Amino acid sequence: MTSILERYAERRPRAADVATAVAVCVCTLLGAQISTSESTPPHALWPAWILVASSAAVLGSRSHPRATLAVTTAAAAALTALGYLPSPLLLAPVMTALYWLAARTDSRTTGIYAAATVTVLMATSLAGAPLGDDLILRTAGTVLWLLLPVSLGGRSRFRRAYLESVQARAAHAERTREEEARLRVAEERLRIARELHDAVAHHMAVAHAQAGTAAHLAETHPEQTRKILADLVGTTTSALLELRATVGVLRRTAGPDTDPLEPAPGLDRLPDLVASCASAGLTVTVATEGPARPLSPGVDLTAYRIIQEALTNATKHAPDHTALVRLHYDTARLLVSVTNDGAAHETAVPPVPGGGYGLMGMRERAHSVGGDLRAGPRPEGGFEVAAVLPLRPRTAADDPAGPRPEESR
Repeated sequence: MTSILERYAERRPRAADVATAVAVCVCTLLGAQISTSESTPPHALWPAWILVASSAAVLGSRSHPRATLAVTTAAAAALTALGYLPSPLLLAPVMTALYWLAARTDSRTTGIYAAATVTVLMATSLAGAPLGDDLILRTAGTVLWLLLPVSLGGRSRFRRAYLESVQARAAHAERTREEEARLRVAEERLRIARELHDAVAHHMAVAHAQAGTAAHLAETHPEQTRKILADLVGTTTSALLELRATVGVLRRTAGPDTDPLEPAPGLDRLPDLVASCASAGLTVTVATEGPARPLSPGVDLTAYRIIQEALTNATKHAPDHTALVRLHYDTARLLVSVTNDGAAHETAVPPVPGGGYGLMGMRERAHSVGGDLRAGPRPEGGFEVAAVLPLRPRTAADDPAGPRPEESR
């Protein structure tokens, strides 16, 4: 029943205030008729105007609780000074104002105003009638009746604050879910773009170099040209297969009938990568230091993609057409470096209109597994790409093999 009244008061506050004022006016008129042997209130008609004014002031208790409390307290003090008994009916306007004061303001303000109201009404009540049997009613009774609306108003304020906090948390959670969904979509788009770049750019660079070499040797070395063209077919086929595998991840749906996709590349495919570079005219030497250690799928893919992108850049920009790949296995990390010995100013990757994404993608891959990467000209000449990768990501959540679909293929 209380919740129904509260919902109605929230929907129609003006009608609720008018009904409250009328009810309070009736209560005060009834309260003015209550007396004891010691309280003999006057029977004149003019105090009724005080009751009406006090009840009318209740209309503004919702919007101006302090002013309403001051008016109703003054009216109640005038009546109790005339000898009226401070019953709960007579104090109904003051109790209503105290309720809205406690519901609309903070605890400190409510405490100060409530203490002042109780003090004034007790003083005027004791001064307006001789001490007798109704002393308890004029003292303890006044305090208890006035504290009741204060506690109810405070409870209403706390309940409203709780509901607002719940709504705020719900709105924040909804907003956070939307932001997290947008972030996941952005991360997935970035991952797909990086994977497409790494898968296609290398093969296209090698195919471009093979086609140029074949055109150059077509008239003078037909046998070598035919071999290069055969390698070109293999290069383009590999590019199509990697592109198909990457796009297949986007089309894959969970279910028992899902077609299996080929596994993500790793360092075990490094000989094929070196062979494709050799057919494009880049001589690649691979040096391994230390016993090979097992790598997590994410680190294995990252190392392969870094070497692939570095060799792609070397195929396009290295003047001496040679590159050295070093793999150094440590107790807890793998050091990968790709270098060439051309002049530093010739080997540096020229800026690409709109920005290049090869080095950026390599750096992002290294950071995604908890490693680091640097790339730039060497002091002794040439260009170097060096990465430090942990053998295992720091945590399972850091391993791209878990959430990334291309590594579960």
